[in-house]
Amino acid sequence: MEQNKIKGIIESILFAAGREVRITELMSALELSSDEVIKVINSLKDDYKKEERGLEIINIEDSYQLCTKKANYEYIYPIFDKRNKPNLSQAALETLAIIAYNPRITRAEIETIRGVNSDGTIYKLLDYNLIEEAGKLDAPGKPMTYKTSKEFLKMFGMTNLHELPELPRYKLDENRQIVIDEILEEKEAEAPMPERESVENVENTEEN
Repeated sequence: MEQNKIKGIIESILFAAGREVRITELMSALELSSDEVIKVINSLKDDYKKEERGLEIINIEDSYQLCTKKANYEYIYPIFDKRNKPNLSQAALETLAIIAYNPRITRAEIETIRGVNSDGTIYKLLDYNLIEEAGKLDAPGKPMTYKTSKEFLKMFGMTNLHELPELPRYKLDENRQIVIDEILEEKEAEAPMPERESVENVENTEEN
């Protein structure tokens, strides 16, 4: 099958799906290898860029989705109901960051880090589909754990969690959870103050 024909088929699939399409689904539909599918998608991405099209293909973990171009957001947004946009409070952003850096974290662990009850914030993030349940922890009480969702990656324009900004310093505990050490702030080196001339030297200079 010619590459242009494959491009058209992939474009049709992504448009009709209206969601992330796993690379394995494309491989099955086209009977192609993963390398061949990725090569065609990358070529299709280049076509969109060169032709200044209003669409782009984004990569989310092992999936692809056809979306409107981010640069056109300001023109698209007024057309849609603004109430559909998640309104994240500072508490929600803090909780979301904790979960992003600590996949499979429990509510109790989140509250230990934040120092406040986080039930309402977690429910809101679940409602916005920015986080999801990640299974129960093998511990007393079998507490539920949480992780970020693909919607989180799309909202913040990331392919996977490896693209998160690197934390200043961290270590992993026995549960492979990130434990933030005390961050040492680098102090600016103080510039040495010039030595003050003695009164005697100043007076001698004036006399000369």
